[in-house]
Amino acid sequence: MSTPRRTTRPARRAPAGRPLAGVLLAASLALAGCGGADDAGGDSAKSAADGAARSAVEGAGRPAGTAGNGRPGEAGPARAPKPVASAVIRTASLTVEVKDVPEALDKARATAEGAGGYVGQESTTRDSGGRERTRVVLRVPTARYDEALTALQGTGRLVERTAKAVDVTDRVVDVDSRIRSQRASVARIRTLMDRADKLSDVVTLEGELSSRQADLEALLARQASLKDRTALATITLSLSGTPAKKASKDGTPGFVDALSGGWHVLVTLLRWIALALGAALPFGALAGLLAALWLRVVRPRLPRRPVSAPAPAAPGPLPSAPPVADSSGEPGRG
Repeated sequence: MSTPRRTTRPARRAPAGRPLAGVLLAASLALAGCGGADDAGGDSAKSAADGAARSAVEGAGRPAGTAGNGRPGEAGPARAPKPVASAVIRTASLTVEVKDVPEALDKARATAEGAGGYVGQESTTRDSGGRERTRVVLRVPTARYDEALTALQGTGRLVERTAKAVDVTDRVVDVDSRIRSQRASVARIRTLMDRADKLSDVVTLEGELSSRQADLEALLARQASLKDRTALATITLSLSGTPAKKASKDGTPGFVDALSGGWHVLVTLLRWIALALGAALPFGALAGLLAALWLRVVRPRLPRRPVSAPAPAAPGPLPSAPPVADSSGEPGRG
């Protein structure tokens, strides 16, 4: 007796579009969760959503029952964390008293440039006592920090020194990790934009892409700042000239101080007189020019008044003749 044969039908395969639809759904949920997060918790929410989307993408392309290494029932090997080099921000401030400020400044520049650094900022002033002061900010590589600091201290008499070191390794590692996650997030948004068909989806994804790119640029700027501050140490050097004139031991001024003070007053007085003459010179030149124009141009053209001759004076009485004396010696009568 023959048994009837059973015909086996091939199992139906799941549509190829379902894994892709799941990926798109997971990414949409990730975008919705990231859109409502604030700045403080936005990064963690985005990282969690990106992790969920990454898991969905990896799970869609991997058969059931396989682990991370692609073999069923086996777990992937645990990766040992990479050793992270310590990142330290070093700053120092030096106040040195020197005899010649320009010469000491040249030595400080040579020290910074010889160590592979540069001069960041420089300012020079002079106080009322005639002491020249220069403040210069030097940037030197961290590896040559101690060497440069010792060389700068030797330029004169050290008055004050402060040094500070801040370990920012955790901040550097955190920023690097967030940059990697943000770059992967931007790449996924661009992939979703390439697959989007509706205009509303494209507009939504473009807004999300702009927001994530702005966050990525902010993280890159923070990373560059940390890299610059950890790679180059900052040394602020203040150079002060020694006073050229010193008072007596008891604090009262001596003969040399009085003589120098009188000379200073005389020079100052002559300087002010010269300034006053210089200020009055343009006005004197203008007054001389106006006087010359009046005498040579304006005055000759003015009408002249006729000069009247003086009237003759009235004749006075005629003088009388003196009396003639007679023979007797008495004056005669006329």
